[in-house]
Amino acid sequence: MRKIFAVMALSLLAVNVMAAVSPEEAAKLGTTLTPVGAEKAGNADGSIPAWTGGIPKNAGAVDSKGFLADPFANEKPLFVITAATVDKYKDKLSDGQVAMFKRYPETYKIPVYPSHRTVNLPPEIYESIKRSALNVKPINDGNGLENFTGNRYYAFPIPKNGVEVLWNHITRYHGGNLRRIITQATPQTNGSYTPIRFEEEVAVPQLIPDMDPAKAANVLTFFKQSVTAPARLAGNVLLVHETLDQVKEPRLAWIYNAGQRRVRRAPQVAYDGPGTASDGLRTSDNFDMFSGAPDRYDWKLVGKKEMYIPYNSYKLDQPTLKYDDIIKAGHINQDLTRYELHRVWEVVGTVKPSERHIYAKRHMYIDEDSWQVALVDHYDGRGQLWRVAEGHAQFYYDHQTPAYTVETLYDIIAGRYIALGMKNEEKSSFVFGFKAKAADYTPAALRSEGIR
Repeated sequence: MRKIFAVMALSLLAVNVMAAVSPEEAAKLGTTLTPVGAEKAGNADGSIPAWTGGIPKNAGAVDSKGFLADPFANEKPLFVITAATVDKYKDKLSDGQVAMFKRYPETYKIPVYPSHRTVNLPPEIYESIKRSALNVKPINDGNGLENFTGNRYYAFPIPKNGVEVLWNHITRYHGGNLRRIITQATPQTNGSYTPIRFEEEVAVPQLIPDMDPAKAANVLTFFKQSVTAPARLAGNVLLVHETLDQVKEPRLAWIYNAGQRRVRRAPQVAYDGPGTASDGLRTSDNFDMFSGAPDRYDWKLVGKKEMYIPYNSYKLDQPTLKYDDIIKAGHINQDLTRYELHRVWEVVGTVKPSERHIYAKRHMYIDEDSWQVALVDHYDGRGQLWRVAEGHAQFYYDHQTPAYTVETLYDIIAGRYIALGMKNEEKSSFVFGFKAKAADYTPAALRSEGIR
């Protein structure tokens, strides 16, 4: 028995030793690896270039509303993948992308452009990433983080398993405190839709000067979402305290219902609870491609591969476009999209036998340069491919921040989809760095937010 305990103790010690990387491994960040942990070198044939620092803050013009000029506006596609040619390229596509060609053979296409490794982050974020590499350890079977302090970004820049890769997406840099006005559409099969308009804020505890550190010790972000259109939904407000270890302390959420004029706890805003005004087309954890606790899945790291993923989607974000230009029957207007060849981390999440979720499996592909989830194939309990997600990304070079232009989630069985994040018709692009106050992210503040 004494020997068994000794072996167990050594095993636990080994887990803790392996949880944070060695100084020698961490020294690769910024040398053979980029400061965020991607491979610095290009691929063998040069179709993926080496990372040379990303694009500069003045890579393009910024208009009066904050919208960015496309640094690659003069480029033409190298080729366009269609239903007729998809078999030639399927080794660099997800099963979901291939299924989209079968579901919409006449209209779905993937225009492939030259690859540009545009992402770079502020120096202080690089410093916090190296600190994370040396200190952060997973706890609660990988569902929480230990020693994740200070500016908390990119918990595992040199990941050892699937859940660590996912944590990098969850803890990635969003540009600090962020405000945005965005529109969501859930088109019918004929393409008709009613725009849902949101005003949203994301604030991080370390950038709220009057925040009590003890109250925010287990909070990664504060999120507030107000519905402003259509009239039947206007005035409803959602507040979320996104906790780091959601096994220890589940996500805290409240909703102000304008019709009832009441604030209620909202435990359904988690996992496979329905997304706001989504017509049942996305779950709460579909938001941001994946958000919330990872604890209901076993996450297998398959490895890295080269894939055609949505990237540098500046054309899709132009303020000259109307939402009707983007939203079409079956899928968004693929003529406005841009795909590039990039290396991605491939991770497969399978629901644990003791847990439940409407998605029995999630097959994810995460961009190595930004740690943003680029593609997800979702499977139902029968093992059937059900929903296909694409995160159309752009790099906000003026603020050195990667983000999504539009998130799409296609139900290939029902023939419907949801598109979230459009702002082409709004009065401004993203607003970075606003001054947040702790009192704004309390349940008591919701009532005043929701008055209409």
